[in-house]
Amino acid sequence: MANAIVIFVLILIVGAAAAYVIKAKKRGQKCIGCPYAKECTSQVCGCGCSDK
Repeated sequence: MANAIVIFVLILIVGAAAAYVIKAKKRGQKCIGCPYAKECTSQVCGCGCSDK
């Protein structure tokens, strides 16, 4: 029973992370997780992450 709960929690965490990435890409964010992602207009964001 404990193994099932752990597996459920892991699936829930991975699903939530995937949903966050999908929503961010639909909003047009170039660098997901970057605090300057919405302000980034060049090839490189203000934090130094690339646009790839």
